[in-house]
Amino acid sequence: MKHKYLENVTTLDYKIEKCIGCGLCAEVCPHGVFTLLDNKAQITDKNFCMECGACVLNCPSKAIEVNAGVGCATAIIQSWFTGKEPSCGCSDEGGCC
Repeated sequence: MKHKYLENVTTLDYKIEKCIGCGLCAEVCPHGVFTLLDNKAQITDKNFCMECGACVLNCPSKAIEVNAGVGCATAIIQSWFTGKEPSCGCSDEGGCC
């Protein structure tokens, strides 16, 4: 099941001009952030990105960047396991957004 975490906070950055159309990002993304259209990867919805880094590790043209294991999405996921309030440090109060 796909989950949106928080709107507009992911560190995902994609440079379409570097894409060679291999489709590996679409194959490995667990949340379907990428699809292949007209021989180029397209982002379906950036807010589904959980910042796992699978796309980056499999992109041979280095068209994708993400800070895996950081940010609000990771903080929220960790909070589900620990039962503590999410804290990524992006807000003035030290919480998430």
